[in-house]
Amino acid sequence: MATQRKHAKIADTKPGSSEIQPAKGKLGVMIPGMGAVATTFVAGVEAVRRGIAKPIGSLTQMGTIRLGKRTDARSPKIKEFVPLAGLDDLVFTGWDIFEDDMYTAATKAGVLERDLLDKVKPLLRSIKPQKAVFDHNYVKKIDGPNVKKGKNKMDLAEQVRADMRAFKKSSGATRLITIWCGSTESYIEPSAAHQSVKAFEKALLKNDANIAPSMIYAYASLMEGVPFANGAPNLTVDIPVMHELARQNEAPICGKDFKTGQTLIKTILAPGFKARMIGLNGWFSTNILGNRDGEVLEDPGSFKTKEESKLSVLEHILQPELYPDLYGNFTHKVRINYYPPRGDNKEGWDNIDIFGWLGYPMQIKVDFLCRDSILAAPIVLDLVLFMDLAKRSSELRGIGIQEWISFYFKSPMTAPGLYPEHDLFIQLMKLKNTLRHLRGEELITHLGLEYYD
Repeated sequence: MATQRKHAKIADTKPGSSEIQPAKGKLGVMIPGMGAVATTFVAGVEAVRRGIAKPIGSLTQMGTIRLGKRTDARSPKIKEFVPLAGLDDLVFTGWDIFEDDMYTAATKAGVLERDLLDKVKPLLRSIKPQKAVFDHNYVKKIDGPNVKKGKNKMDLAEQVRADMRAFKKSSGATRLITIWCGSTESYIEPSAAHQSVKAFEKALLKNDANIAPSMIYAYASLMEGVPFANGAPNLTVDIPVMHELARQNEAPICGKDFKTGQTLIKTILAPGFKARMIGLNGWFSTNILGNRDGEVLEDPGSFKTKEESKLSVLEHILQPELYPDLYGNFTHKVRINYYPPRGDNKEGWDNIDIFGWLGYPMQIKVDFLCRDSILAAPIVLDLVLFMDLAKRSSELRGIGIQEWISFYFKSPMTAPGLYPEHDLFIQLMKLKNTLRHLRGEELITHLGLEYYD
């Protein structure tokens, strides 16, 4: 614990490095959607703090970063290289349509064993959800009683802002982060209401149907100067009004849709195919999922939102316009099936039809028996810590979109008109080079010719 606090106080800067404010005080983590992912994340953080588990899957906690030449043998841990908040400094709140505290919600989610949950029970019991902003038109398959009421959507946004200010005061947090862990909303496209702050606020007052609940949380966060990360494929911050607010109020944004099971596998395999110039005829993906996410995705509108996110990955990685002979005509299908007995333990099955030398066909079949929330929880932790770092960085906080953390998303955000980079390994290189840049270290190009002079 003391070591983590020491890491949080790093504030020295090298010549050419960006100014980064130290991570002093508590960091408040605010989570719309206190279901399986959120409770697994919070329980896991507490388990690590108590020394009863390791933060497996977290780049910020376990990852290293190479500095200088390979022969220099300098590879500190990332959390020792940049001034991240320590785990001891994290405090939590959230909103949910169900009234269950985090211990009850985690028990119902069935992700973690009861023995582990009982060891972190005091913290989980103490975190009770605030009333949520909810619109049944956007999430049709679930409903709950713990919902805010207001005369219009602007009133609801003001209630969320009041919640944020009250939590900051009651928790003693010096800084806040909002990370959406709620359900996938029905598919919508950008409209006139999303084009500017003025248009959006007018639409809030008029209860415009094009403003989804997630957008109300995002608006409230950015108006409070609080960074917002989007863990679902919802449109949320991927609209001009949020870009404008993020820059105006120096509140970083990123997203969307945590890159966990099946899409993680795609972003590992597809770059390998392209690297070796192996062709693709088709990729069929199906999922069996039994948790609340699976239930929500039974609705065609919510599924379309998820489908758009999952389908975009291959097209961007394989770049069919550059390699028409290899990827110009492949078929890509995605299916998601709600199957309650499976719970949070999703099965992602992929049939991949590839072809090689002289056009000869081959097949790869992947059956990934994954745990969605176990894969998502360390993503939440890393995003919370990196978004807080961005907020404290003089160079990053005013640019809005944090493309350098695309590593964690199925649908990375980019500047308008710029195609997103989906290759997992390029994304990781971009992330680490951004950290090197912030600290005034030489960027790693992997050229390596200097070793043979």
